[in-house]
Amino acid sequence: MDREDLNEFLAELGLDPKVHGEIERVDPGSVRIRMPFHSRLLRMGNTISGPALMGLADRAMYLLVQTVAGPVVEAVTTSLHIDFLRRPARADVIAEARLLRHGRRLVVGDVYLYSDGDQRPVARAAVTYALPDARDPAAPPPPADPDP
Repeated sequence: MDREDLNEFLAELGLDPKVHGEIERVDPGSVRIRMPFHSRLLRMGNTISGPALMGLADRAMYLLVQTVAGPVVEAVTTSLHIDFLRRPARADVIAEARLLRHGRRLVVGDVYLYSDGDQRPVARAAVTYALPDARDPAAPPPPADPDP
C-alpha cells in the first residue's frame, strides 16, 4: 500500500489522519507520520504525555503493517516496549516506523519519535503486530465445488 492507499484505508475505518497521524512518507519497509501538536496532548509538567507518544508509535507501526501485509484491519499489537529518551518539545511529533521482520504471523519493527525540527529521538519503541490466521478454525468450511 502506498500513501494514497493508506489514507483511503484510514478514511474507510473512520480515522482522521489529522488526529491519528498525517502520513508524510511511505517507502519500502518504512512509514513516517506526523502527530500535530495540540495543548490537549500535554500532561502535568507541560510536556507531551507518554500515552500520546505510545499511541503515535502504535499507529505508525499499524500503518507499516498495512504496507507489507495489508489491508489487514484485524492486525493487533502483541507487544509494545517504549524507551523515553528525552523530553519532547512543544511541537509536532514525527514517528518513523522501520520494518525489522515480516513473518507469516508476526510483523516486528522499531519506531523512532522525534520533535519536529530536532534530529535527536525523544523515544524509541519496539513493536510487534500479529496478523490474523488465514485458516480461522471458527470459519465454516468452504462450499463444495459443484463441478468436480
